[in-house]
Amino acid sequence: MTTRSWRSRGYLPHWEVGASPQAITFRLADSLPSTVLDRWQAELEHLQSDTKSLERRKRIETALDHGHGEALLSDPNAAEIVEHAFLHFDGARYELHAWCIMPNHVHVIVTPRDDWTLADILHSWKPFTAIQINKLLNRKGALWAREYFDRAIRDDVHFANAVAYTEMNPVKAKLCARPDDWRFSSAWRFPWERRPPAGST
Repeated sequence: MTTRSWRSRGYLPHWEVGASPQAITFRLADSLPSTVLDRWQAELEHLQSDTKSLERRKRIETALDHGHGEALLSDPNAAEIVEHAFLHFDGARYELHAWCIMPNHVHVIVTPRDDWTLADILHSWKPFTAIQINKLLNRKGALWAREYFDRAIRDDVHFANAVAYTEMNPVKAKLCARPDDWRFSSAWRFPWERRPPAGST
């Protein structure tokens, strides 16, 4: 039986579901002004917790596609650091199903392996890539926002929809015409194949 447990970091609760596919979004620290986030927090305060989290996520993901901040991941060398971090532990700490590195945020779908939690996996990505990208760009300070979004994949249909959402993000943001035109994504790397989530039939 899969071990499940709640965690909370910052504004968001996270649902650790063990060896089940997870869709994750995380963003650069300057991708959204704190004043905007605080305003949304106040505007959504009257909603129930689950509804509030979902609405906040929708607003953030819509705003991210407008490319706020320095968009440091527009630098191909910076994006490559993140992509290599994803690929490095694929098959060891997790199964990597899909990803898309946007100018100011990232979408990725993974299934954790063995005793690796989602928190462990994010910690293996974010500090390492922050150090490497800051060094590359000769900058200091926080690179990534502290919070991230995660959502457990329920079934094969949800999995297919999550992959499509991930890989269509640059098309939706009008950065390219087709998903496989976007260099730093699974659609570009694997245009004709898609690995199913672990345990699917």
